Amino acid sequence: MNYIALNIAFSEDEQAEILTAELADYPFESFETEDGTLKAYIPQERLADCKAGVDALLARYGVQGRYIAIETQNWNAVWESNFPPVDVEGRLLIRAPFHEPAPAGVMEVVVMPKMSFGTGHHATTWLVSRAVLDLSVAGRRGLDMGSGTGVLSIVAAKCGAAHVDAVDIDDWADANCRENIASNGVADRIEPMLGDVGRIAGRRYDFILANINRNVLVADMPAYAAALVPGGDLVMSGFLEADTAAVTQAAAEQGMETVAAETREGWMMIRVKKKK
Repeated sequence: MNYIALNIAFSEDEQAEILTAELADYPFESFETEDGTLKAYIPQERLADCKAGVDALLARYGVQGRYIAIETQNWNAVWESNFPPVDVEGRLLIRAPFHEPAPAGVMEVVVMPKMSFGTGHHATTWLVSRAVLDLSVAGRRGLDMGSGTGVLSIVAAKCGAAHVDAVDIDDWADANCRENIASNGVADRIEPMLGDVGRIAGRRYDFILANINRNVLVADMPAYAAALVPGGDLVMSGFLEADTAAVTQAAAEQGMETVAAETREGWMMIRVKKKK
């Protein structure tokens, strides 16, 4: 799959955060900021359906965007040259096969991404990874919604989860997840599932990880609530601080109460618990 990078020059960090939140409503899969430029990545095949809306959005904010085609096979080389391993508080190391192994006693997840999102470098992946480390998932059944590379599913499995369904709507993600769970030795406890939230109908989970944008989280909240057992945990990220109220309200309307919240680089992680 080929990707398009939308490069947008910004003058203030707040402007970049607002643009990121707005663009998250479109099928962009990753965002980065570098030297005053916001970079938003989207599969080439999905750009045509939303380009007019994106261009209108940029015009409304008085900024210009430049679309640059990026070939899929370039991602590994880009990742290798630009991204170091990710250290989650000395407890977890997310790395690529070409990086040095984790020190003795430190959990590690080894991923070779087809796309940069979900490697652990994005603040939301870091936040949810740390939440999983503290969630006591051992022996429990879980769901990783919008699983991408499978990194969060792998973290959960390595923390002792009995089974994790890894659901993603994109073919590339499903294929990449299968490769990564196999290379991490947890394929027996993770089931990749190609599709949307409809795939979880009738299934029950002790915990759910959903690192997706605000609109999808809010729309899918009833399905998450229905799938969670009483007392089950829902860990959500993929949205900015400004979206916190909308997400927590949607959860509360489905009988789930907020028990933890944390921010990193302007992004939020919220954990809610289904009432017993």
